[in-house]
Amino acid sequence: MYEPIRTKPAVHRAGAGGHAGSHDSRGSYPHSTRAEALDHQLAGHLSALLTVTDQLGLDRAGARIAAQVTRLRGSEPARAPIAQEADPAALHRRAHDLAGRALVVAASRADTTVAILAAERMDAHAAALGPVSRDLAGRP
Repeated sequence: MYEPIRTKPAVHRAGAGGHAGSHDSRGSYPHSTRAEALDHQLAGHLSALLTVTDQLGLDRAGARIAAQVTRLRGSEPARAPIAQEADPAALHRRAHDLAGRALVVAASRADTTVAILAAERMDAHAAALGPVSRDLAGRP
């Protein structure tokens, strides 16, 4: 039925013992902290939001989002002219969703600046959708 594994694992846990002079695996591959992982995730959500914001031609909002991506990544985001999608409502819905994701991550890492920016973007995209925005904002 079950045969035990007879080989040693390729990666040893730190402090799990070992032979004198054995290589410590802590330096052999990169580790990231939870904060670094959240920074990376938040920068990704903001970059996606920036792309949609650029598609909508919202330059001032795009500049604010790009500044936060730069702060999180340490370098400016790549921005290229993007052909505008035919349906602006679809872009506003997508932007609203992305801003909501950014808001959740910003809140979990206690980044007030990005949380406020994301909430403002959510409101702006909900307002741009008109009557449909009431469903997005959760208002009757």
